[in-house]
Amino acid sequence: MVLSTLMSAASVPWSSLVCGTLGFVLLWQASRLVDLLWWQPRRLERALRAQGLRGTSYRFVIGDMMDYRRRRKEAQSRSMPLRCHSIAPLVAPLLCDIVREHGKTCMSWYAMYPKVTIHDPDLAKEVLSNKFGHFEKVKFPPLSRLLAAGLAEHEGEKWVKHRRILNPAFHLEKLKLMLPALSTSCEELVNRWTRSLGSDGTYELDVFPEFQRLTGDVISRTAFGSNYLEGARVFQLQSEQVERIAGAWKIGIPGYLSLPTKNNRKMHQNNSEIESILHGLIGKRMQAMQEGENTKEDLLGLMLESNMRTSDDNGQSISGMTIKEVVEECKLFYLAGTETTSILLTWTMIVLSMHPEWQDRAREEVISLFGKNKLNYEGVNRLKTVTLILYEVLRLYSPAVAFFRKTYKEMKIGGITCPAGVLIELPLLLMNHDPDIWGRDVHEFKPERFTNGISQASKNPGAFLPFSWGPRICIAQQFALLEAKIAFCTILQCFEFELAPSYTHAVNNTRLMRPMHGAQIKLRAI
Repeated sequence: MVLSTLMSAASVPWSSLVCGTLGFVLLWQASRLVDLLWWQPRRLERALRAQGLRGTSYRFVIGDMMDYRRRRKEAQSRSMPLRCHSIAPLVAPLLCDIVREHGKTCMSWYAMYPKVTIHDPDLAKEVLSNKFGHFEKVKFPPLSRLLAAGLAEHEGEKWVKHRRILNPAFHLEKLKLMLPALSTSCEELVNRWTRSLGSDGTYELDVFPEFQRLTGDVISRTAFGSNYLEGARVFQLQSEQVERIAGAWKIGIPGYLSLPTKNNRKMHQNNSEIESILHGLIGKRMQAMQEGENTKEDLLGLMLESNMRTSDDNGQSISGMTIKEVVEECKLFYLAGTETTSILLTWTMIVLSMHPEWQDRAREEVISLFGKNKLNYEGVNRLKTVTLILYEVLRLYSPAVAFFRKTYKEMKIGGITCPAGVLIELPLLLMNHDPDIWGRDVHEFKPERFTNGISQASKNPGAFLPFSWGPRICIAQQFALLEAKIAFCTILQCFEFELAPSYTHAVNNTRLMRPMHGAQIKLRAI
């Protein structure tokens, strides 16, 4: 009895200590959370406003997210007149309002993170050049990185190594080797359309899913060559991943992508299958290389060859990418190489249906160079009118609305000192539609503005940034333009086209700049 009493008495201090420690930990974590969600945003806001920066005020946790969703919903309930290319108020209505009210350098809020918008091409290029290494790309939720965690995600030395390994695969001399694969995919597209023509020689269709299929087919052929069918399965799964990610983002609940929902579990299953297929393809290709087979005519072969010969700037041998890293780069081929090019081709078809005089000029150029024969690289390289058209479509309907960076050190941009932890928004779309940069005809479709070159097309020589700028400029920009030219020329050789009566002119910016209600086009065989 005495012993139990003593033991009971001795246990009281220990339980109190545990409870006290637990309470202290919880209080400490709560204080950190309050600092993250309230005090830190307010400190950053004060630092920015003290420099004269104007913009929206911080609202606990949500920032401007509710206003953003409300304004986007309102804007997307409207359509535009045909031949109207002033799309910024429809695509980024809240940003347009903020810039109009607070100036071209202003601040707003992405949840609890302050966002400084810099509407100036010279400053945008300074940020994208990242000369002092004070900016990094914005990180996405872990589950969204299932899409690809390759070159676009890396920073520092890892990015340098991957870029060095991948660069040779996108040299112009290597791209010439891919012309037959590109042409085959485009010819299959027009042959499929030709078989669908009615008795009157016309065919009405939504070209956007057709171009998605085309660009996926192109990547499957140019990336994996003889292993085209396995590559096509990867494209199918990656496309499903994109749709699932987009659906999860629409919900708008912080942390939702980390929850074990049915959608998220399916994404992990898809990712396992994708990686299994790619591991198999890479293994077979590496074995073929060891046996002396020629594997240098597709992106995978070129990448693996470059990976085996990796050296640093001094010529010293360094370790290449791991198999897992090669897998991630293959996944990135699909993510970066399908959506943006399919959007460019779609808007080109739509815009040239609105402006048939430019469609006729482009067709005349194509027929004069190739007739109705197969395309060749030398002829494609001489295309002028087609190139001007693609540039102007990229200006008016740039696939990306903005580029984003984040400061991880204090950095001065123009006259503003941005503390660490600030998002930097470079509003590509707004700059492309700014009359102060492009002139009073900024909203008109005028490909001739690029006649004397990109640097002479605007009042600011560096204003045209469709593929970003600086060391992280899109590695595959020449590949994308070559693909677009070949597809466009092949279509022009076979068809005239106009907008179908069912087409409604509107832009959906849920992810990139798709036509909101599809791209219904009426083809006519020629």
